[in-house]
Amino acid sequence: MNAPIDAHDHAAIFAPDAFRLGEEEAALIAKARRFGARVLAPRAAKHDRDATFPIENFRDMHPEGLLGICVPKQHGGSGASFRTYCLAAAELGRYCGATALSWNMHVCSTLWTGALADDLEMSAQDRAEHNARRPAHYRRIIADGAIYSQPFSEGGAAAAGVVAFGTEARPVEGGFIVNGKKIFASLSGAADYYGVLCTERAVAEAASRRNTLYLAIPANAPGVQVVGDWDPLGMRGTVSRTLLFKDVLVPAAEMLMPHGVYFQAATRWPHMFLTLSPTYMGLAQAAYDFTVAYLRGEAPGTPPVKRRMFPTKQIAVAEMRIMLEQTKALWFQAITEARANPGKELVLRAYAAQHTVMESANAIAVKAIRTCGGQAMLKSLPLERIYRDSRCGSLMLPWTAEICVDRIGREALYQPGEKDE
Repeated sequence: MNAPIDAHDHAAIFAPDAFRLGEEEAALIAKARRFGARVLAPRAAKHDRDATFPIENFRDMHPEGLLGICVPKQHGGSGASFRTYCLAAAELGRYCGATALSWNMHVCSTLWTGALADDLEMSAQDRAEHNARRPAHYRRIIADGAIYSQPFSEGGAAAAGVVAFGTEARPVEGGFIVNGKKIFASLSGAADYYGVLCTERAVAEAASRRNTLYLAIPANAPGVQVVGDWDPLGMRGTVSRTLLFKDVLVPAAEMLMPHGVYFQAATRWPHMFLTLSPTYMGLAQAAYDFTVAYLRGEAPGTPPVKRRMFPTKQIAVAEMRIMLEQTKALWFQAITEARANPGKELVLRAYAAQHTVMESANAIAVKAIRTCGGQAMLKSLPLERIYRDSRCGSLMLPWTAEICVDRIGREALYQPGEKDE
């Protein structure tokens, strides 16, 4: 049995009073928590075991309004802020890491084109065109339950923001011809639209990161192909197979951001790359939740035997709680500070929060397994899945743990433009 421990009675990861959440914000987060407990948790083990995409979870999100959580209110959504989304995603990650991580790819298509884009500078013409285009995407989600994905990685330095994307869009009359490949493309074969980051590049023109386009490519468009297998260590339910694009015609109306706006977002709204971390915040909480329930003899699927009286168990739980509280405090501060044009200290804190969540989630899971003992290794219990799902978070672009450490060290020691003589 893989249902969460006392799922319907779990307290919020971030208590509304303690973290001074608004009523509307707290209500959206509570909805996500209840949905995770009721819908995601009973299905998580099967999708992990079979490496199948949890499409029914997304279908069930539609009537709950969760697909449109960050769609602006004037377009029928909940209009959730960056922070509200992150807190809600952490609650989903607590019950199914693969669903929460995939949900992130969908929600970002609305968060980036909505509240984030509204924070950025655009010409009057670009603003008018963007405001004219985006309602069509929101209608697909709100009315039809359409699912968007966000294939990012290509196997090189582009996903880290170092070079231009190798997937390219050649301008043609009325739109673009797209060619390229995306790897680790979550929701491959399940999404209705792939929100593809690619380089706009005319014939004989040099590739430039400044010319990054963000296009919604219909999954059934001619020239779109899903290839390869998906049998990874963790996050198996994301089904992140490879996407190929061969001479795909994409109308200009499918631009999710105007020309040059994605590059502006990547440089002026860096917290946009922190949205992978909520899933791992939820996994860290889940590992702690399981350990406490197990030692109290309250974990479903295990004998009602109490192990809480042993000092070694008590010390281990105390150490887990300290790490969890440290992680929560730093991460909450970072997501609360998300905004356009953050100062240096805010960006450094965002890197530190990303690194801390990704590393702490697995460290807490490791300690949980050791503390709970041999039964924790069994696939009949959720802890070994939490361990595997949390293990590879530090590898996820664009802010891997190594990239975060590198940037913190460099940017702490150098001011912009400074060089050593």
